[in-house]
Amino acid sequence: MIKIIASRKSNKKRFTYGPVPSRRLGYSLGIDIVPFKTCTYNCIYCQLGRTTAQTKRRKRYIAREGVLAELRKTLEQKTRIDFITFSGSGEPTLNTEIKNLIRDIKKITDIPVAVITNSSLLFRKDVQKSLLNADVILPTLTTVNDDTFKKIHRPFPSITVKKIIDGLIKFRRIYKGKIFLEIMFIKGFNDSTEEILALKNAIKKIKPDKIQLNTVVRPPGEEYAHPLTLKELNKIKKIMGRNCEVIAEFKKNDNISKREGINEMIIQYLKRRPGTQKDISKSLGINQNEIVKYFSELLKKRKIKKRIYRGVIFYERL
Repeated sequence: MIKIIASRKSNKKRFTYGPVPSRRLGYSLGIDIVPFKTCTYNCIYCQLGRTTAQTKRRKRYIAREGVLAELRKTLEQKTRIDFITFSGSGEPTLNTEIKNLIRDIKKITDIPVAVITNSSLLFRKDVQKSLLNADVILPTLTTVNDDTFKKIHRPFPSITVKKIIDGLIKFRRIYKGKIFLEIMFIKGFNDSTEEILALKNAIKKIKPDKIQLNTVVRPPGEEYAHPLTLKELNKIKKIMGRNCEVIAEFKKNDNISKREGINEMIIQYLKRRPGTQKDISKSLGINQNEIVKYFSELLKKRKIKKRIYRGVIFYERL
């Protein structure tokens, strides 16, 4: 049994992280509402590694009250936030509180709410109803082929790509907000012409506002999950049509004010995703030369570790 996490009086962030620079949403304040690596999938490309608690059971994994209390404190800091985003270390739609959380967040702020989901539960009517008040939904679809789907996502048994596509089509009919559909491409898995054209046909029925092409840009769960090149993604973009874009590297230079507990903020960032010194620098608004000392200290204390992926140094929480 997974224990519900209640709120405590502490300066340590347990449910929120960031704001972090997002290639899709600007400065995004993340909300993590399921325990680490609790997910319906075990994706080969996941930047957090292999899933440790694979499930399709929806329940109140984390208490709403603790999340809202922490969010209020963060909002009091008057930090720039473009979106409040349900994301993080697992599949957020597994938490049955997501509907009430979206409702309550909209009572305390006018910052738009986004939900990043792997789409695996969108065929369920209760999940669809839970997301209706969000401003943007960012679902993922990688293929229409069930064999390819199983190879990439290694889903919980009974979850099929047909259910996911049907769910996306039905959700689009009732949802009034924006849908930015992500396609994650992995070299040699779903990048053939046949796969791309089949995806295009399915997407015509889903009718997203945007199609966003992504690939493996951070160290993946499996070493054999390789990225496509920018040239290859641009070629796919031409096939997909005018509402398609390649997700570009975040290039905004706005600074976020320094805050106390920089080491803790770095650890909280790396808890959810591997990152470079440049990533952290942009997220915290600290000069990259200055942030080196924080990484040096955390490495000495064995709080974080280095990992080299395709010639780039990433850092991960130990």
